[in-house]
This record gives sequence, structure tokens and C-alpha cells, in this order.
Amino acid sequence: MKSSCWAKVTLATAILAVAIACAIAQDMTRFLDLKSDDFTKADMTRAEVEAALAAVDPATPLDFSGRRLNGLDLSGLDLRRSKLQAARLNRANLAGANLDGAMLDQAWALDADLSGASLRGASLFATQLMGAKLDGANLTGARIVGDLSRANMRRARLDGADLSADMRNQSMGLMRGVLRSANLDGASFENANLARAVLEFASLRDANLRGAKLNGSELAGADLQGADVTGADFDNADVTSTRLIGLRGRKEARNLDRAKNLDRAFR
Repeated sequence: MKSSCWAKVTLATAILAVAIACAIAQDMTRFLDLKSDDFTKADMTRAEVEAALAAVDPATPLDFSGRRLNGLDLSGLDLRRSKLQAARLNRANLAGANLDGAMLDQAWALDADLSGASLRGASLFATQLMGAKLDGANLTGARIVGDLSRANMRRARLDGADLSADMRNQSMGLMRGVLRSANLDGASFENANLARAVLEFASLRDANLRGAKLNGSELAGADLQGADVTGADFDNADVTSTRLIGLRGRKEARNLDRAKNLDRAFR
């Protein structure tokens, strides 16, 4: 009886600790002045962006590095291979834009709308996309080492994308893809690298995780109901309080028995 009660207390404590850590991480924006010019102003108009695109040689990537493009309507624009390092795109409308191969390293795009945008092969290193809309976006083959917490990524395509931890660059802590509390229902991560990525409390209902590398990932509190995990590798993934009900391809999943805290998952 005592061991049963102790197990319940331990589980409750673990769940509470994860919830607190999640809340702290999600509230990091409270330290930022989101009303400052850096987050609200734009130093270009859409017309100026379009003029720059028209004037440049198609073979030469356009350079918007460090520019403030906050709140601009850039929907549907062809920004392939554009340099947008450290650009400010907070609350910008990039719905349907073509950003294939774009460099978005260290860019800020809080609450930006990238619905249906194409970011195939794009680089998003240390990119801040908290609360962004990426539903239906195509991030096939993209390198994502940034924060997409609370992002809406329903039916997004991330096949072959790399969100794994960057073990070579840890001067600012472990850099990896963070999808905490993101809506990933119906998203496709086929053959994606999610090793050590953060997916705590994310919703992955009916997601395609076929062949995905989830080893060492943080899945505590995530919802994987109905997800296809055929060939997915769960070695050392933390599945505390993870909903693993109705998984498709469960028998073909790799190392699910080696996941951390599997006895505390809902299955």
C-alpha cells in the first residue's frame, strides 16, 4: 500500500515539475519589451520590398539581414534564398510566401503568419517563432534550431527536417528545436531528426512520425493519439504523462520499450 501511494506521489511531483518548467519557458517573453520599435516598427514598406525584389538579379539572393519588417504584409511574395538573418518579422504576414532556402538564422517572428508558406531547406538557427502560424506550411528538409513554442503547425510538412540538438554549439545552452505546447495535429515528420528536441505538451494527434528519430526527445505531457510511429526511434525519449493511445505502427516502432518513464505514460 505504501509503495503504491509513494508511486502516485512521485508521479504527481514529476508532472508538477514538468508543468512548472514549461510555464517558465513559455513566459520568457515577459523579459522583453514587446512594445519597443524593435518589435513593432518597420523600416520598409511592402512596395519597397517588392521593388527590391524586382531590381535584383534572380541569381543573387536578396539581403534583408537585420531589417525591421514587423507587421508588414508580405503574403505571397517570392523570397526564395533571401537573407533574413536577425531580421524582425514579428506579426508579419508571410502567408503563402516562398521562403525556400531562405536564411532566417536569429530572426524574430513572434506571432507571424506563415500559413501555407514554403520553407523547404530553409535555415532557422536560433530563430524565434513563438506563437507563429505555420499551419499547412512546408518545412521539408529545413534545419530548425529555434523556438516554436505555442506555434500552430497543423498539417505542416516537416519531412526530413532536422530539429535535433546542435552538440557543437552550446555556449548559450543546448540549442535544439523547441516545439513546446505547439499544435502539430496531422503534421508530417517522416524521417525527420527530432533527437533531443523539446515537444513537451505538444499536440501530435494523427501526426506522421514514420521513421522519425525521437531518441532523447522530451515528450512529457505530449499527445500522440492516433500518430503513425512506424519505424520511429523512441530510445531514451521522456514520455512522462505522454498520451500513447491508439498509436498506428506501434509494433514497428523502435526502442519504445527503452523510452524513459514509459510506465508513467498513458497507453
